Amino acid sequence: MNEPKRYLVTSALPYANGPLHIGHLAGAYLSADIFVRYLRLMGKDVVYIGGSDEHGAAITIRAKKEGTTPRAIIDKYHELFEDTFQKIGISFDKYHRTSEQIHHETSQDFFRALHKKGEFVEQTTEQYYDEDSKQFLADRYIIGTCPKCNHTEAYGDQCENCGSTLSPTDLIEPRSTLSGNKPVLKTTTHWYLPLDKYEAWLREWVETGLVDSEKTHDPKAWKNHVLGQCKSWLDGGLQPRSMTRDLDWGVDVPQEIEGAEGKKLYVWMDAPIGYISATKQWALDNDKDWKPYWQDKDTALIHFIGKDNIVFHCLIFPAILKAEGNYILPVNVPANQFMNLEGRKISTSKNWAVWVHEYVQEFEGREDELRYNMIRNMPEQRDSEFTWKGFQDTNNNELVNNIANFINRVVVLTNKYYEGSVPEIDQRHLVNSSVAQGESASYKEELRILFDGLRNVGANIKKYEFRAALTALMEISSKGNQLLQFNEPWKKQKTEPEDVKVVMNLGIQIVAALSVACRPFLPFTSDNLRGILNLPAIEEKGEWQAMLDTLEKEEAIIPAGHQINKPSHLFTKISDEVIAAQIAKLEATEAANKGVEYEAVKDTIQFDDFSKLDLRTGKITAAEKMKKAKKLLKLTVDLGFEERTVVSGIAEFFKPEDVIGQEIVLVANLAPRKLRGVESQGMILMSENEKGELGFVSPPKDWITGFTVR
Repeated sequence: MNEPKRYLVTSALPYANGPLHIGHLAGAYLSADIFVRYLRLMGKDVVYIGGSDEHGAAITIRAKKEGTTPRAIIDKYHELFEDTFQKIGISFDKYHRTSEQIHHETSQDFFRALHKKGEFVEQTTEQYYDEDSKQFLADRYIIGTCPKCNHTEAYGDQCENCGSTLSPTDLIEPRSTLSGNKPVLKTTTHWYLPLDKYEAWLREWVETGLVDSEKTHDPKAWKNHVLGQCKSWLDGGLQPRSMTRDLDWGVDVPQEIEGAEGKKLYVWMDAPIGYISATKQWALDNDKDWKPYWQDKDTALIHFIGKDNIVFHCLIFPAILKAEGNYILPVNVPANQFMNLEGRKISTSKNWAVWVHEYVQEFEGREDELRYNMIRNMPEQRDSEFTWKGFQDTNNNELVNNIANFINRVVVLTNKYYEGSVPEIDQRHLVNSSVAQGESASYKEELRILFDGLRNVGANIKKYEFRAALTALMEISSKGNQLLQFNEPWKKQKTEPEDVKVVMNLGIQIVAALSVACRPFLPFTSDNLRGILNLPAIEEKGEWQAMLDTLEKEEAIIPAGHQINKPSHLFTKISDEVIAAQIAKLEATEAANKGVEYEAVKDTIQFDDFSKLDLRTGKITAAEKMKKAKKLLKLTVDLGFEERTVVSGIAEFFKPEDVIGQEIVLVANLAPRKLRGVESQGMILMSENEKGELGFVSPPKDWITGFTVR
């Protein structure tokens, strides 16, 4: 693919119903920030867009819980988001909000355009209605048991346990989050986007990068799990999806359209359009034209998201854009996987999280230390984990002992030997190479090694391999340390002062390169380092490209005679006591959860209701993994009088070979249900602890199978 003329980069819009945690940072924001800072440093035309998603059921649910209004909730969290992103160094060009008038107008214009072109299908269907609350229930107002993994707290649009996308009518035993009661089905009319109509071109676009015979992207550059999730949806067959809801909070369906009264846009139609409205606002603020960034084929549109948003950004939003007809499609959607915390999934409801706004308060001045650890452990291809001990280790053994140690030695010795002035050198003097001890290298050869290292960092960033890019950055610092170790200037200053000048001059050049190259990863450190070097602050206007141009000509980045400042500590060690305090905070959260986080007892039932259940003892005689369903096992259960096939969402906790012979209790008269094409003939009873781990509910060993459990 040719180098694009400009870039439009987005990060997922966070719901304005709760604070940001480290999983958000690792998922959609740090990766985008690294990418856009690098592009700016290379002199590229790039706009980085974000904003608060301020519509949808999650916000009204929060408002009801807190006894306040949706407006009060979104104002509170939008302000917190802006402050948190600024303090942790996420460099949006525009951080907007979907409650603004320009967003409502832009979203409504999209709806009008699609409606006028006949892209919508108007359907009257049965949807869940809460008779007590007297309102139709949006997806997030309904919870129930996931049909795919049996998680009992799945939402009407998605199971956050297994990640499956759902419809409210898929849920087993649905209940309203407003009243707790079982909702009833009631007819209502909505506008649907016929995704099945777009399935053919979406498949070709995802798999080949072609749409209407034009190449938009290289599928090989997309992550495997992104392509895999898209193909899974396509293989399952796309279905029409409602683009409107019966709600009292959100973007109004244009009122001139018949039947629009009381209807709002579906949040997954209005939210991604927020990228466009935010770009419009950026353009107004900066006297720019927004259209080239969304409508010019020479623009690269890139969405940074978490894996739970893949389908919406790779299938639904592209379908909306192409149906409108004037917009480009994304060239990449480099979705990250999830970050866990101390061996468990991050849970906002159980407060099992490291909240970013709390971190920047408690660790003021150590923002880059968290950024470094997040990037170092970024879940690019698989889920990763944050631990406080790991955080301490990356700080003390990598930031302090590697990069800070090297820079401090260079600055201290330059001040000691040359009173802070970069020494003049005779390039005929050789040094022991920073690449291999015992080999000699010229000054220009060492500059070439530095040039190659910087190119390697940038190449990895362009491939969205940010962990590898950070490793390449630290390798530059490591080679700087090796240069000092191999040449030992502190021993040779008196006997070989001219050789030492070459070593120390090279050391300053490496430090200067790091002050630019660390900017995408560690922006606050970059500022501090520029101050130590007495260099102008970085404005992210082509400084990296200028540095490469200089090194490619085998010239120094900082000229001889330049005066640097005194040393100061870039990083300091984090004590065991500080880490222990953070671990204790999590332990207190866990203890509190054990005390108050039990699931509420369900509504009282009569004995006749219970007696309808036919619970039988059984034994698992065979087990195998389900294809393309990492959470599901296909089990054969012996009931004594017959064998049953049961599909169970336990693969995350049990291997097939470990469950063969397991004695179980089966709900034997549950209506059969097809899961991934296999008819499941019952449900195995499981227990779940506070960590979300599953265990079998089993009869005593050696009981005869097939007998009733009363």
